[in-house]
Amino acid sequence: MALSRRDFDKLKRLRATFDLNYRWTHLLSDLLSYAPEIITKDTVDALCAGDDFSKEEAVRALLCEVLSLRPEESAEDRALFHQYLCPAVRIFSPSRYAEDSYVKTVAGREITRGRFAYKMKHYPAYRAAIAGDVETCADFTERMPLCFFDGPFSFFSVTEDDNDWMTLTPVDIDTSAEAIERAHGRVVTFGLGLGYFAFKAAQKETVTSVTVVEKSHDIIEAFRSAILPHFPQKEKIRIVEADAFEYAEREMPREHFDLCFADTWRDAGDGLPMYLKFKPLEKLCPDTEYLYWIENFLLSRLRSALFEEIWEREAAAAHGAVGDTSIEDICESLSDEALRRMAAEGKAEVLRIFTEDI
Repeated sequence: MALSRRDFDKLKRLRATFDLNYRWTHLLSDLLSYAPEIITKDTVDALCAGDDFSKEEAVRALLCEVLSLRPEESAEDRALFHQYLCPAVRIFSPSRYAEDSYVKTVAGREITRGRFAYKMKHYPAYRAAIAGDVETCADFTERMPLCFFDGPFSFFSVTEDDNDWMTLTPVDIDTSAEAIERAHGRVVTFGLGLGYFAFKAAQKETVTSVTVVEKSHDIIEAFRSAILPHFPQKEKIRIVEADAFEYAEREMPREHFDLCFADTWRDAGDGLPMYLKFKPLEKLCPDTEYLYWIENFLLSRLRSALFEEIWEREAAAAHGAVGDTSIEDICESLSDEALRRMAAEGKAEVLRIFTEDI
């Protein structure tokens, strides 16, 4: 299969968009990994002192410098600044999360159970953090919400042998919001974490029960003794110690859940293989609504892999005046819905790349 010459030119423009996505992702990854606290309250306040900058404008200007972008000199940097950086930056007040009912319930409960310790941790003002799932535009531009708090931000964490095992930061809270809003009836969630989703879902009058499937015996016991007793609707919550895939395949079809929320991964890197293994199991429970934590991030990874296969094929093909496929067909195959169908049906060769190690 090959595109026409005209459609191949359009594919090259799409190639440029994916390249910008990759570069922006790498820039943010380096920022969050190596210098998340490089922007400080003092530097932001100094820029805002003369009323020439709002907080958002100050952070954007500082980020532009930190990331070594030169919009006035480079068309690519200009696109990164206007299409990626500017829409990404959000300034939040710490109270936005401090007033969360879960945070208010567990705040101050610093408890140690064996190797696990529950404690409050703190970010200084203007520490960079992801605050939501990837936002994919119609042209496949991908933006990640990047938040900065204008004051110190406190968050709950559980550590295992002094290493962070799970935290409750803005990305964890905001990316659970849709699943919490849609939770109803009998709910099952895969992955206990800090119990945030179970806590919020159980508080809803429309939710009758929340079954939590967690593989780690130690984290279940620590949670049951240290955190669960403080939940106001703990009687709705049932914790099952089991492997997620085994439970989904053997037990779920007999339970008739109304909604399933899968959240067994740390990030998109380890999440995509599990997502691709989980999606085909949906057919076992056709009446259950399935939602997945950071699904847009997962689809982004899958979309990138598939695009590279398409690009490699088309770059090696001969393109005439007429093609036997179209750019519209390619764009449709890269859409969220097409990727979900592909994952559920286990169609693409690329799926084997991501699932072979599970």
